[in-house]
Amino acid sequence: MREDEKGYLKEWSNIHSDVEIDYTDQIFNDETVELAKGYNGVVLLQTQPYSRTSLQKLQDFGITKISVRNVGLDGFDFKDLRDLGFSLTNVPVYSPNAIAEHTTSLMLRLLRRVPEFDKKFDNADFRWFPTIGEEINGKTVGIIGTGHIGSVVARIMMAMGAKVVAYDIKPNPFLENLGIYVNSVDEVLKQADILTLHTPLAKKDVHMIDTAAIAKMKDGVIFINAARGGLVDTDALIAGLDSGKIGGAGLDVLESENDVFQKKFTSIDDVKDPQFKALINRDNVIITPHTAFYTTTAVHNMIFDSLTDNLNMLEGKTPKYPVDITVD
Repeated sequence: MREDEKGYLKEWSNIHSDVEIDYTDQIFNDETVELAKGYNGVVLLQTQPYSRTSLQKLQDFGITKISVRNVGLDGFDFKDLRDLGFSLTNVPVYSPNAIAEHTTSLMLRLLRRVPEFDKKFDNADFRWFPTIGEEINGKTVGIIGTGHIGSVVARIMMAMGAKVVAYDIKPNPFLENLGIYVNSVDEVLKQADILTLHTPLAKKDVHMIDTAAIAKMKDGVIFINAARGGLVDTDALIAGLDSGKIGGAGLDVLESENDVFQKKFTSIDDVKDPQFKALINRDNVIITPHTAFYTTTAVHNMIFDSLTDNLNMLEGKTPKYPVDITVD
């Protein structure tokens, strides 16, 4: 548990004073699972995989109720959960606005060339020419995935004067009435001046954005990923940036983010991840350390919804956000 979560944990605990709660700042793994011994349920948050060994240990302790205080479930093998008799909840809507607003800010910062102005300011150069920007108004924004987050992005983009084209296997009825949907991901790739991803990381979607997908995009496309790093083949992205096919990238998630994000290095030279180092110093790339979700509203909801759902499961009540683990 992070420091910023503890105040909301105390607030929830004061409401549920009959519930004993303990916490750790350790990642859940085959060793730290021992900390759960003696408890009835666990609430987790991490981007690393949940091993069958650690889940087996939970079951050995009599724990079969897991709540994750985030959306993503790609760290779980649902077969393991089924085999071991687990029930699972997540928090799918802790704050769609937080991620949608961050997505928008990445677009705007790239279009208005903010990293280049930052570099100018560092060199006491306060001239605007020739660093001219562009507007969202009049651009075609392509959205892949129009669930809770993608639908908010669509509304923001339309309010800013963009044409929106979108694809989702389950179209949002409200957005469908606006005529924004096309029949395939390829159609979104071909039309978008700005492309943004808002889909979970299903096995079939690993490296959805690869060399072939990038070849279908418009020259100079602005690419945003605040969803999951594994949706993108990072080497293909780097090649697209090198060639100019991709005009700029705003990345809140990376394939290998666990090697870098939430760590403090002495200098950038100490970072060993070659893909990260190939991206970080570009004027047309903005990287944020998986912080699109990170607002006070979102953190409050992540704590309250996950703890409440875990308690509901333990008391035999229906949780607000059950996860169907019968479908891989």
